[in-house]
Amino acid sequence: MFVFLLPHEGAIAASAPLDGIAFSQGEELLTLYRFNTGTAKHWFCPVCGIYTHHQRRSNPDELGTNVACLEDVSRFDFPEVIVGNGVRHPSDDPDAPKVAGVLRFTAA
Repeated sequence: MFVFLLPHEGAIAASAPLDGIAFSQGEELLTLYRFNTGTAKHWFCPVCGIYTHHQRRSNPDELGTNVACLEDVSRFDFPEVIVGNGVRHPSDDPDAPKVAGVLRFTAA
């Protein structure tokens, strides 16, 4: 599993191959949104607005899932989270850095 902060979404996404994901309920209630090139697919709850998951244009064989939407998972479960470059997409600019930094969680 790869854990990544999406700066434009403000969410921590855990990535997995499409064939490694199964929805147990509620998938039909979500709304699909596509922006910019229209390639990536972003799903969210039309009632509360939370981003739930997305299928990347940089790797359409993976699904990024908002860990806040996973039962029994907390964003504080990850000691380190890679922060993505939210300004220049790797598909648009292959020379752009993919990582902007790393967030580290240390319990008080």
